[in-house]
Amino acid sequence: MSEFFTVENEEGERIDRYLAEMLSDRSRSYIQKLIKDSHILVNNKPVKANYRLSCGDMLEVTIPSAKEPDILPEDIPLHILYEDADIIIVNKPKQMVVHPAPGHYSGTLVNALMFHCGRELSGINGMMRPGIVHRIDMDTTGSLIVCKNDMAHQALSEQLKKHSIRRIYEAVVHGGFKEEEGTVSAPIGRHPTDRKRMSTHAKNAREAVTHYKVLERFGEYSYIQCELETGRTHQIRVHMSSIGHPIVGDMVYGPRRCPFPGLQGQTLHAKTLGIIHPRTGEYLEVEAPLPQYFVELLEKLRDI
Repeated sequence: MSEFFTVENEEGERIDRYLAEMLSDRSRSYIQKLIKDSHILVNNKPVKANYRLSCGDMLEVTIPSAKEPDILPEDIPLHILYEDADIIIVNKPKQMVVHPAPGHYSGTLVNALMFHCGRELSGINGMMRPGIVHRIDMDTTGSLIVCKNDMAHQALSEQLKKHSIRRIYEAVVHGGFKEEEGTVSAPIGRHPTDRKRMSTHAKNAREAVTHYKVLERFGEYSYIQCELETGRTHQIRVHMSSIGHPIVGDMVYGPRRCPFPGLQGQTLHAKTLGIIHPRTGEYLEVEAPLPQYFVELLEKLRDI
């Protein structure tokens, strides 16, 4: 299975560095091996890992499937928000990885979907990520859409590309806001020294825009809503940290010690997801209820 990329604003960047950002679940060394083995082509020709990109270059990346492990269906309960013959929208719980990756070949959302949907998943992203159009972090909860066929997958991918999918998150962050709402517009790219982190100061960062609104104030903490205009990796976590309001529980972009013992990861929930249905052409919107840990934290903050 191949993936295709068109170079737009990355003129002069090394191809291995560019693809390490675009394929965030693949290491740079793995990408360099793919290049060496001619699994990556630029304008239908093999190149070296130090090839410098030009605007308009067409990249074809083929991930060899023979070496991928078998991904088995697992009877894991799913909280289904919506389902029809083309798509399924689920409320992903905390601690669940979306698709298999090194160290996580079982217990993922894909394993659960394979059990629930059988063979009814889009094959566009290959056997490791069947049906997966977008992702949310392991410790982020909430609504996530999965496609059951290639038609739906292509349509939703195009909506993602055009930033027309409505995605609203809710979060508890450190600090109080003077304003009621605002916008963070700061490009995001891979951190120059730590591959697991993203940064607003990265070289060749890509446009990223987050709109936020304060829902409730608790002195040293705030309950906010964030609407994505773009969808970069860790976007809300990075943007809120960049303006001095890291998400509570986020020990990557915020304080290394969580002020509320028992929290696992960031207090971030994908509440609302709105799409144009790929078959009917009608607008469809679903909401994922806040998880219990989030509700309990809000109650604790209201009692302080």
